[in-house]
Amino acid sequence: MVDEQFSSSGCCQQKMREGGSLGVRAVLLFVIYLCCCGNGGGGFVSLSWAARLGGVSRQKLEVQKHLKRLNKPPVKTIQSPDGDIIDCIHISHQPAFDHPFLKDHKIQMRPSYHPEGLYDENKVSSEGPKESRTNPITQLWHMNGRCPEETIPVRRTKTDDVLRASSVQRYGKKKHRSIPKPRSADPDLINQSGHQHAIAYVEGDKYYGAKATINVWEPKIQQPNEFSLSQLWILGGSFGEDLNSIEAGWQVSPDLYGDNNTRLFTYWTSDAYQATGCYNLLCSGFIQINSEIAMGASISPVSALRNSQYDISILVWKDPKEGNWWMQFGSDYVLGYWPSFLFSYLADSASMIEWGGEVVNSEPDGHHTSTQMGSGHFPEEGFGKASYFRNIQVVDSSNNLKAPKGLGTFTEQSNCYDVQTGSNGDWGHYFYFGGPGRNPNCS
Repeated sequence: MVDEQFSSSGCCQQKMREGGSLGVRAVLLFVIYLCCCGNGGGGFVSLSWAARLGGVSRQKLEVQKHLKRLNKPPVKTIQSPDGDIIDCIHISHQPAFDHPFLKDHKIQMRPSYHPEGLYDENKVSSEGPKESRTNPITQLWHMNGRCPEETIPVRRTKTDDVLRASSVQRYGKKKHRSIPKPRSADPDLINQSGHQHAIAYVEGDKYYGAKATINVWEPKIQQPNEFSLSQLWILGGSFGEDLNSIEAGWQVSPDLYGDNNTRLFTYWTSDAYQATGCYNLLCSGFIQINSEIAMGASISPVSALRNSQYDISILVWKDPKEGNWWMQFGSDYVLGYWPSFLFSYLADSASMIEWGGEVVNSEPDGHHTSTQMGSGHFPEEGFGKASYFRNIQVVDSSNNLKAPKGLGTFTEQSNCYDVQTGSNGDWGHYFYFGGPGRNPNCS
């Protein structure tokens, strides 16, 4: 399409007389002056280029408004070695309280009950050296400071973070249909979604929480718009438009964070990722009470091949008294809760629990992605090479942690990413999972 152009003859007067938005005219005024009226009037102005400039300006204003909503005034600011800025926000000023239903909410500072029957995390594994079980894991920003009491650490959202999203509205949200659906054997649905999984799951009962200890790696990502994660899913409803989901684990997502660091994350949705929910604290919903752990911040250190293994424990459970869904990180950090009113089905209980890995396969040039899941090694390679989940449990209606009954597995393409379950006295129910993506058997 050829741009409509105006010569310099009478350009200034003509453009100033034109109708249209005062805002657009204000944005373009200086450009018009330079192009049409400057340099003796020898320039040309492209209307389509000018319109694009106006669009960029509007987007910039939209991004700035969104950043102002997300980034609350800090009590203290900590610069992390990885480039993150961690803002210590007063607990009552966090993004959750932008929600209209939470305007007068009284923060629940601790759960009414913890689940009974937690595993002893200090047990020695029969599958690996003792030091692989006791290595401390932390977040990188701790190297440069901590947040004071009555504040929570919030990773500051930068302009570039929002601009990497497809739109301001979609920033911090997962794509629709990214959920693993074990009961589906529809290959078209699998190919359309672009998401691939290797999971273990239980269904057929009412579940009130789940726990797992998750091996932490830093998988390689082929394309910036792809990601790799290891998480647990707490699911309610159907896999249609009404799916409720609470998710937590670690992920590497260049698109979301702008780097390849392994980061702690959470997610929630009450309508199958359509309009509700988000990662971490990027919308109102999750209420954080903990001043030590920042959602979306880098985890350090991570596991290395044939070397020290590091893992994190995550527990999510429903408070039997208040009905809120709580999250605990490790044995020491109760992070906060999702108020039950956010959900429909999960206001009562979950109908399925899933644990495992997920990657995005954007299939560049028609080939399978080489984005790694877990460690990038297949399950049969075992401890020190393959990634694992251990001590996986569910919370029953009596608020007891129990071994999962009838554990199933699911993967769309086992030649690309696979899963293998097992059980023993130290690790309880566990599984190895993951893979390299593209390889001679997965093209």
